[in-house]
Order: sequence, then structure tokens, then C-alpha cells
Amino acid sequence: MKKRWEYYEVDENIVENISKKHNISRIIAQILVNRGIVEDKEIQIFLAPTRNDFLNPFLMSGMDKAADRIIEAINNNEKTIIYGDYDVDGITSITVLKKFLQERGLEVGTYIPNRLDDGYGLNKEAIEEIAKKGFTLMITVDCGISGINEIDLANSLGIETIITDHHEQAEVLPKAYCIIDPKKKDDTYPFRGLAGVGVVFKLIQAISQKLNLEDKEYLKYLDLVCVGTISDIVPLVNENRTIATLGLKLIKQTRNIGLRELIIEAGIKEINSSAISFGVAPRINASGRMGKQMEALQLFLTEDLEEAKKITSQLNKYNSQRQDTERRIYEEVIEMIQKEDINKLNTIVLSSNNWHHGVIGIVASKVTEKYFKPTILICFDGNEGKGSGRSIPGFDLHGALGNCTDTLDKYGGHEMAIGLSVFKNQYEEFKKQFEKIAEEKNVKDIIPIIKIDCQINRKDFSEDLIKQIKMLEPFGEQNKQPIFIYKNLKIDSIRTLSEGKHIRLSLKDENFVLNAIGFNLGHLAEGLLMGDKVDIVGTLEVNKFNGLETIQMNLKDIMKSVKT
Repeated sequence: MKKRWEYYEVDENIVENISKKHNISRIIAQILVNRGIVEDKEIQIFLAPTRNDFLNPFLMSGMDKAADRIIEAINNNEKTIIYGDYDVDGITSITVLKKFLQERGLEVGTYIPNRLDDGYGLNKEAIEEIAKKGFTLMITVDCGISGINEIDLANSLGIETIITDHHEQAEVLPKAYCIIDPKKKDDTYPFRGLAGVGVVFKLIQAISQKLNLEDKEYLKYLDLVCVGTISDIVPLVNENRTIATLGLKLIKQTRNIGLRELIIEAGIKEINSSAISFGVAPRINASGRMGKQMEALQLFLTEDLEEAKKITSQLNKYNSQRQDTERRIYEEVIEMIQKEDINKLNTIVLSSNNWHHGVIGIVASKVTEKYFKPTILICFDGNEGKGSGRSIPGFDLHGALGNCTDTLDKYGGHEMAIGLSVFKNQYEEFKKQFEKIAEEKNVKDIIPIIKIDCQINRKDFSEDLIKQIKMLEPFGEQNKQPIFIYKNLKIDSIRTLSEGKHIRLSLKDENFVLNAIGFNLGHLAEGLLMGDKVDIVGTLEVNKFNGLETIQMNLKDIMKSVKT
């Protein structure tokens, strides 16, 4: 698929001023400007965030009321339960809040819906069971903002609910005791991008301040808050960047036995955002995807080393099962797509009776990446279908489903990722509606864009450049690894790997040699020959091989140079 290369518009005077004032290279200064980070205070926080950079939690609507209500529950030893989600964000949210409240003397129950049986969010059967057990206060974490009917039921059963969430609200809010969600339409909190566990972190920060506790009483949970934040793919800027940066430091010396064992079991050598995203998160998420969410929660709660080792080993098995299931479903989806003429369609919506509901979200993400179309996959069990969807930049998936409510049972999520329920007799009509909305939004005209941070040449390559790029870590949403362009390189060697899946090149600029690797870009080798002059875009990384370290380019795209 053809991609469009775009440069950021840069004021060279601003770049020069930032470079000199903060003693950083022009390249790093330009990247900061590209990210919109130009004020001295912003730059200082971005490059070296501290615990003093956390925002005032009471700026968030409902925080004061929620903190007072929970303190009342602590003082009265009220029967309280935390209702969470089965992904990493939800599990870390439950862990942090449970441990914090237990240390305040309040024993709390926990409930996580089974992904396969209950689906996402609040459900009536669970609330009825919670009421039977005598709980009078329920605190939701990473869910609840869309549970209008469920909160009504809780109210009727004598349960007061504090909702903490970070998902988009619908037109109507649940009638909870109070709601803490920076994405509420009337909320004026300065940062809307917190993960669910980030909202919980602000809650325990607020409670700590009201109880005059030392800062360490909430800061010590930053390791788990960091894991949940990075795993939920929220923007790693502003307060999330402070959480991630300080949290990664704490993870290196974490006292959480389960987290420590998981890192060891995953073979992680260097603690960074990639290690969390690709080493820790998949193992925790796998338990929820396979319907074993309570084991992941117990891993973070346990104080027993042998139990932690046992659970970690089990999570590895779940992850392997998840990978096998994911591979099978992906192959089936691709086969279904190849039988249809998807070029005529703006969207991909497919269903089956044999798919694993806990895995289809990952598959939808891969299909979206491959075909660059909004994708929704639905698994039917009898008449009821549960689905997961992923979008492309420029198309609001959550907003689109808001116009399909007459064909859906329920839905929730974000602009880029959603979950939904649909009945089989409404499925075809839903497909038509969704496709029509995408057509009206001109989805076909959306072209993948590669935003280029900076042009580099052979003079820029040094260990110091790599060190300075590390200053921009942790990388994630809205703070992606910098994309560089290098022009007029001569192909010295070119070959494909893994049966044409990947591409590897050796490129020359006079006597300077640059190695480049392009994963899943093997098709770009077509039409390229040794001796051709090319322009390449990609990220810079250190390749370690046989004890040697060299800088190489991880390719995002390649095209023949324009002759001048």
C-alpha cells in the first residue's frame, strides 16, 4: 500500500533556541518542536519529569466527593468491593486500589467479569450477587461509564457506586454516587489521556492528601501504574509520561513479587516501554483472554514467592495458547477476505461461530494494519455475537458505532478500539450501516501517512545521537520513536528474509555504510536493484551481533530517489 511521506513544519529559530538553552542537539530539539513541546517548563518536564510534576487530583470532577466517601468507608469498615476489568489496565487498577485500601485498614472484595462468559463492563448478574453478599459500596475501575442500567440496579439494591473510568461517555451518564472520568464532557481536568489505572492513581493520591499521608504511600505503586498505563496504549505524554518515566525506574527495583517473577520469566534484560508492551502485557492479557483473569490478579496480590512462580508459569502457557488461537483465527480471516472483493468496501466486518472471543481484538488489529481499513470481528454463540474492532487514524470508531445503536445491543471503547454486542438477526443490517457511515466519512480517501521528524546524513551517526534519542523515552502513543529520512543512498546489497516477508539492505553514502531492516516490508524489494539510489524512512536502533554494536535503520518505507 502506497504511503505518503510528510514533514513537520518547523521554525528553525525556535529549534536553535531550544537546542542552545537546554544543551541538546538540534535533532532532539527539532523532535521536541514536532511534538509541540516548546515551552521551557514543558521541555523540562518532558526530559526529566519528577514526582512534583503530578497534577492536583482535585482538579478532576468528582474527586473530592469520591475521596470523602471512601474515607467514610474506611472509618466505618464498610463492606466494599472493587469491580474491575480483565485486561492489564483493569487488573493493575484493582491491585493498586485494593493494596492501598488494605493498608488503610479496609478489607475489600474484588470482582472481575469473565471475558468469555460476561463480556466487558458491568453486568446485572454480578451486581445481584454483590448485593446478596452484603456489599454496600462498589468502586468500579477501568469500567462503569456506560453502565446506566446496571447502576440503576445497584441503586435499587442499596449499593452506592463510585465510578472510576477513562472511557468516553455516552450522551447519558449513569446515576452513580459520583463519577471520576477525565473524559467526561463537563470535566476540566488538564489531561484527558489517563489510563484506568492512572485515574485510580489520582484517587489514591487524593485520599492520601486528605489523610495527610506521606507521598510515598501512593508513589510506591507507580510500578504497577506504569505497567497498566503503557499496556493500555494511552498517549505517553503529559501526566502519563511522568507516570511511565518514574514507574519504569521503580520497576527495576520493584517489591511486587509477581511483577518481578513475570519479568524474569519473560527473559527481559532491559526495562523499557517495549519490554512492558511485548513482554509483560501479553502474559497478563492472555489470562483474561483465556478466561483466567483471577490468576493474573492473584499474581500481583500474592506475597508468596512459590505461588508467584507457579502463576507466572501458568500465564506463559495461557500466552502460548493465545498465540496458537490467534494464528488460526488470523489465517481464517485472511482466507475469508481473499474470497471477497474488499477493495470495493470501506470496512471489514466478518463473523464466525468458531472464533475465540478473547483473541479477536488482536486479530482485528493485525487485519486493520494489513489492509488499512476499519475492522470489526464478531464471534457468535447462538443468537448473540460479541465483537472487537480496530480503526485507522482519521476515523472515529466509537463515534461511528454511536450512529448504529439501533442495530447493536451495546458497545463501548475509544476512537481507535471498541467492543460490541450484536444479535444475529441485526448483524447484516449493522454491517450495512457501518459501511455506509465509513463511506460518508470518505474512509477510502484516507492514506497512511509517515510523519518525518528530521533528515539525517552520515555526519549525524554516532553513539551520542543514540544516547540523546534515549532521552525521549519512554516511547508510546503520541510519543512514537522518531522517524528519520536519509536520502540518496546507493543499494550495495538487497535480500528478502523469511520467504519474502522481510527485507534487509546494505546502503552506501560514499564510504559510509548503513544497514537497514524492514519487517513485513519484503514486497518493497520488487523493482529495486543493486546500484539503485533510494530514500529511506525509519527509526534508528542499535543492532547487537557477535559482541558488536552498530546503528541500523528499522525501515518504515523506501522509494527510489528523485534525480536532480
